[in-house]
Amino acid sequence: MAKGYEVNKKRQEELNMLGRELARRSGSKCELCYASGTKLNVFEIPPASGEPDSERCTFICDTCLSGIFEPLKLNDHWRCLNEAIWSEVKPVKILSFIILKKISSKNSWAGDIIEEVYLDEDDEEWINSSGL
Repeated sequence: MAKGYEVNKKRQEELNMLGRELARRSGSKCELCYASGTKLNVFEIPPASGEPDSERCTFICDTCLSGIFEPLKLNDHWRCLNEAIWSEVKPVKILSFIILKKISSKNSWAGDIIEEVYLDEDDEEWINSSGL
């Protein structure tokens, strides 16, 4: 068990080193809800592959991070995804789609957005393999 903890800790440290690059990309704002002046976290969208890469990560606030695993607790907060889903930054689009898909059963507006989004084959594969 200690070995798994150490591996996870090392991975998180490597991800945190991407913070400067992600801060530049995001303008130091949450890439999902655009909150500024708040702590931002590097979130790697599974599955993890090789070395950490900014093209598989988002830079998000604590509120969005907590909502990834329990998205229905932040129903109104996720209205921000109406804009984030159209991001040209692929991991932002992917994570937005995953969250919208999770909440669409309880929020018709989320389903409406999903219907408008085009996903290529790689996008769909990443979403399906994410386990989120």
